[in-house]
Amino acid sequence: MALPHRYVFVAGLHRSGTSLVARILGNHPQIASIENAPVPENEGCYLQGGIPHTALHGIPGEFATDPVQHLVEGCAFDTLETQQRIEHDWSNWFDSAKPWRVEKSPVNLTRMRLYQNLFPTAQFIVVKRNPLKLAAAMAKWSQQSTEALIRYALDAYALADDDLRYLHAAMVVHYEELVEHPQQVAKALYAFLGLDCVELAEPIHDGNADYADHAIGDRGLRERLLAAGYDPDGSLQRSGITCRHPLRAVREAVESAFSASPD
Repeated sequence: MALPHRYVFVAGLHRSGTSLVARILGNHPQIASIENAPVPENEGCYLQGGIPHTALHGIPGEFATDPVQHLVEGCAFDTLETQQRIEHDWSNWFDSAKPWRVEKSPVNLTRMRLYQNLFPTAQFIVVKRNPLKLAAAMAKWSQQSTEALIRYALDAYALADDDLRYLHAAMVVHYEELVEHPQQVAKALYAFLGLDCVELAEPIHDGNADYADHAIGDRGLRERLLAAGYDPDGSLQRSGITCRHPLRAVREAVESAFSASPD
């Protein structure tokens, strides 16, 4: 039986801007979000029993490249029982009157293909942040070196890009563009869900400005950053939102929103 609501899953590494994107989405009157839950950052992965989430899962700087945590169609959790358990456990945390439900957990980055099978009408938003700034922001949560965290981010993005090929409806948003043109990107986010734009409810701070540039001595790592679209100075080399959606009208609406005059 089809569910009366649809999920939009926000995915990304820790400290990449997923919470900001989830709040922007949750500000829309047609999107329900988890609020005031007794778990970190209102993350739904802690509020369900369908897929175990222990201290060994979702570790910053580790989870996204762990093959065990990469859940895809056909895995052990791809069952009706898992879907029903998650739906039951989450039901009390969302406003049932709203047609969309936004769920944000970093581990969504490694569960997108599974979630698409469990919730076929779901849509996915992947948030990426420059690995240099991401590594600096994540340093207080990890014992790994800056270079190791940069490599981790690049590896995780490569895996996510491969998974995106399997998704019917997904878009990629860059943190750098979100903080530079927040209303423009917000309009694109809403357009992706077929919704009209609403004004932002909070000022947007550029968290990248909080961290000094980090010199990369490893030539191979610098080349990997450039190949991924990031300059070694921390800036975004290639801009634009990537959108996959079965409906051309939605794809064009997203493109139009993002290409409109900047804020």
